[in-house]
Amino acid sequence: MAPINRRNFIEYSSIMSAGALISPSSIHFTSQENKLRIGVIGTGMRGQGHVSLLLQRDDVEVAAICDIDSGMIASTLKYYEKYQAPKPKIYQAGPYDYRNMLANEDLDAVIIATPWRWHTEMAVASMEAGIYTGMEVCGGFSLDECWQIVNTHERTGTQLYFLENVCFRRDVMAVLQMVRKDMFGEMVHLECGYQHDLRGVKFNDGKTPYNSGVEFGEKGYSEAKWRTLHSVGRDGDLYPTHGIGPIAQYIDINRGNRLAYITSISSKSRGLHDYILNHEKGGPDHPNANQKFNLGDKVTSMIKTTNDETIVLHHDTNLPRPYSLGFRVQGTKGLWQVDNKSIYIEGLSPSHRWESQDDYMKQYDHPLWKRYEQRAVGAGHGGMDFFLLHSFVEHAKKKQAPPFDAYDAATWLSITPLSEQSIALGSEPMPFPDFTRGKWIDRKNTFAKEGDLF
Repeated sequence: MAPINRRNFIEYSSIMSAGALISPSSIHFTSQENKLRIGVIGTGMRGQGHVSLLLQRDDVEVAAICDIDSGMIASTLKYYEKYQAPKPKIYQAGPYDYRNMLANEDLDAVIIATPWRWHTEMAVASMEAGIYTGMEVCGGFSLDECWQIVNTHERTGTQLYFLENVCFRRDVMAVLQMVRKDMFGEMVHLECGYQHDLRGVKFNDGKTPYNSGVEFGEKGYSEAKWRTLHSVGRDGDLYPTHGIGPIAQYIDINRGNRLAYITSISSKSRGLHDYILNHEKGGPDHPNANQKFNLGDKVTSMIKTTNDETIVLHHDTNLPRPYSLGFRVQGTKGLWQVDNKSIYIEGLSPSHRWESQDDYMKQYDHPLWKRYEQRAVGAGHGGMDFFLLHSFVEHAKKKQAPPFDAYDAATWLSITPLSEQSIALGSEPMPFPDFTRGKWIDRKNTFAKEGDLF
């Protein structure tokens, strides 16, 4: 038998004690010694949101934080003061100091919330260190990167939790209940996307959050330091997972079904240039007024699955518009559309007329939302960030496979490089690799079902 150290004590004690007979969702570690020790790499706005929620738990210690931005480190430490938590070990000696954190700290889990370019590199290093890994979402850069995630997970046996929070959105989970109860019939067509006016996020002067400035790169603030550069040099669906994550649950992607091929098309690029040109801090004489942006203002992708459903994905971040993830779930008995908050169910709805989703959302509200609604109050993104982190912590305690794993991460991330390739080749269809190597045929979807660790 292997010696029991702090890292495997939680797993060992939960098996050997009477607590093993208690449902995982009721287990809480209250002593300092037995708290789940988590490290957070990346303490920008997203990382700070995670730290804040984690510090409010009685079963977690955020033992270490890592960032190259001293200002973000300072902002994060204010949460430790607010919640009277033990100060963390701080790693800020350059972009690769995260390696020292992984090597030196006795961590049970790690959350990666850095700019996109670092996600896979850091996740691979964390899995190599045998640490339960939570990786924030983004779009991938290459199929090779996606295979790195899968291969590292399979070689090390370390779990990767792909932190897609929209899967926990309240209406999304209610519709999941309806799908599983066959309210829409057999799935036929689905739509989703990331449709979010990010011009103010990308061009931020640091004084008026998300609403001013025309600077990016070294002169930018927060995401403007790095996110805008993707619009300069790339053309594809750069941020697909908020849409495809929930859709994947509705049609059991990588669990009896999989994405077969994708074809993408991109519009002209005008939004960011016009924003700089017409902004009070920009104008025709501003240096960035001559910047060419490669990303089309509207990228549309179509996907076919092996079970013959069709999916349309939208990427739309550089034009003025309200926020929407554009969900549409359509089957042989009816459909739901998020933008008009409406449902049509044949035989229940008035003939050929939409009806409000409100009564359905109440009737099919997921039991997890009913159970944890009060604990989610104040958490980011309408409370769904609480559900995401709660699920992450509970799975990390047991070192068990998460609902969105390395295979899902690779599949969802691959949409970006495949869409880029399709656009570059005149919208040619691009096949999805089978990152599961055939395991998708027998894998089962357990997300938010009875017995899921939550």
